Amino acid sequence: MAEPGPLPAGFGELEVLTVGTVLLVEALSGLSLNGLTILSFCKIPELRTPGHLLVLSLALADSGISLNALVAAMSSLRRRWPYGSDGCQAHGFQGFMMALASICSCAAIAWERYHRYCTRSRLAWSSAGALVLFVWLSSAFWAALPLLGWGHYDYEPLGTCCTLHYSRGDRNSTSFLFTMAFFNFLLPLFITLTSYRLMEQKLKKSGPLQVNTTLPARTLLLGWGPYALLYLYAASADVTSISPRLQMVPALIAKAVPIINACHYTLGSQVVPGGVWQGLSPQRGQDPPRERNRTQ
Repeated sequence: MAEPGPLPAGFGELEVLTVGTVLLVEALSGLSLNGLTILSFCKIPELRTPGHLLVLSLALADSGISLNALVAAMSSLRRRWPYGSDGCQAHGFQGFMMALASICSCAAIAWERYHRYCTRSRLAWSSAGALVLFVWLSSAFWAALPLLGWGHYDYEPLGTCCTLHYSRGDRNSTSFLFTMAFFNFLLPLFITLTSYRLMEQKLKKSGPLQVNTTLPARTLLLGWGPYALLYLYAASADVTSISPRLQMVPALIAKAVPIINACHYTLGSQVVPGGVWQGLSPQRGQDPPRERNRTQ
């Protein structure tokens, strides 16, 4: 068994153990819940719709975030990054692409729900497929740019996982961070907020709301907002004025987003009578014994 590395600068033994444990819990919870989402799409006919294809895309992206967190958790518990510089670049690329795909999938779901509930126009399979393809190609494009020279991937302050390097402060990094934040956080957030706000105004006229119109936007804002603020602060000021421990907080918050998304979009789904657990039950679709006895 490999010996644990030295403690990273600015962190104590308990703090490193806490970060590793929190990441491990977030990773396993996110993988389990989003795995349930993927299984539900495959097993429950009511969920195999163009609109839920977008939810499947979100679940795949969130599973990727949780997998990224699992690698970071194991490295944090060992107190060192064991995969070298190339592994850091791959880890940073994978995590960033999955994060962008998750954010854009949430915006796509908001747009689809607005049209479903407000214009009564259902999304076609071809349109849903094209939208999912655009989300993933766009995310891969932006995540590949640091590998091509615009932006850069480097170690988090803990030194056991990798992300966008935001502390350089040069023109290359600053221009990438501002552009990326606009197109991949502010714009999806605007689409999400606007879609649910218009939906809320429309549905309020016809009775009580049956759709949670506030949680998706709050999740985007509170889950990814701290990361965006850290990036924008680093692009305009000296980020070393923020302690390394505080710089790790946005990463821990963001890794919890897959859990919230799975609970909201799958476990809280009202599409399946009785809920997802009932839909996955082997007895689903069979008459209860009492009902069968009465018909005999």
